[in-house]
Amino acid sequence: MNILIAPDKFKGSLTAKEVCDAISNGLNSKFPQAEIINLPLADGGEGTAEILTFLSKGRIVPVRVNDPLMRTIESWFGISPDGKTAFIEMATASGLQLLAAHERDCTVTTTFGTGEVIIHAMEFGAKEIILGIGGSATNDAGMGMARAMGIKALDENGKILEGRGRDLIDISSFDFSCKHPSISKTRFTVLTDVGNPLHGPDGAAHVYASQKGADEKQIRMLDDGLKNFSLVAARNGFNSDFPGAGAAGGLGAGSRFFLDAKIQNGISFISDFTQLEQKIKDADVVITGEGKVDQQTLSGKVVKGVADFCLKHNKKFIVFAGKSDLSLNELNKIGVHQLITLSGDGISESVAIAEARRILSEKASKVDL
Repeated sequence: MNILIAPDKFKGSLTAKEVCDAISNGLNSKFPQAEIINLPLADGGEGTAEILTFLSKGRIVPVRVNDPLMRTIESWFGISPDGKTAFIEMATASGLQLLAAHERDCTVTTTFGTGEVIIHAMEFGAKEIILGIGGSATNDAGMGMARAMGIKALDENGKILEGRGRDLIDISSFDFSCKHPSISKTRFTVLTDVGNPLHGPDGAAHVYASQKGADEKQIRMLDDGLKNFSLVAARNGFNSDFPGAGAAGGLGAGSRFFLDAKIQNGISFISDFTQLEQKIKDADVVITGEGKVDQQTLSGKVVKGVADFCLKHNKKFIVFAGKSDLSLNELNKIGVHQLITLSGDGISESVAIAEARRILSEKASKVDL
């Protein structure tokens, strides 16, 4: 029997690799003759760069940069064995995880540190950069990143703006004259796990800014700022109306505008990178999972990406999750044969999070294949 384990992380609990290890340990105790392949996955959100570095057999390069509030921190990027491709996680420099709850305020946070990581990678010799942009603490449309790379946003008086969320509304023009010379020599691919537009009711501010500390008044101000960014960028021939423009507080749009980046759905990129479809075709049973299975799962997350290939190739498909908010009908529609949750049956959500590794192994050892 060939078993493919291809999960996402269990956010706040286990990395995707740790999920693989826990499930495979449990399965080995029950199916010692099975051939088990561990394939940790990601969808463009947190953990993407780490997984790409691991799967490419690359290494981690530590760097010192500024966090979302411009405090010096230790960050990193991954580099491929040939030194030509860098894997960057914007959340390691500009992520919500770097801030205490009381520090969250996306009117003042900036992606400046992400720009610094990119510069370090280019100066290290990378000619291609894969940038995962999930988990941001920011809503600056990449202005801060651009500023770190020598691109200035100016107000109507020619004053250089800092590049924080609150500055979006004051942009009058951009000055590219001091742009880092390596930008034009580097190919950028930005991976996102959402398809939101830049502004409007489904845009970056209205959908995500409240999670980053913004109140209703600030959300309206940030949305107006994103509209202004779009208008000013349009004078430079840029069209910000595309799916994913609003990802990471508008960094999707900023990456395309400032870096000429290709914006790509994260799970699609990872699927191609890992040859996921072929591995699913070769498997008898496919196991995936994530911390919470819910409506977002159905919009292009790892579990849905794996599910689509399993349906296409008529494979038995098992999902492990910390908890699930999906109905039986919704699970049936994506072809789930069995859903196994860590919480429930006397196990609280807090215990499931704290002891996820043990519970995953135990439940995997009892699974019926």
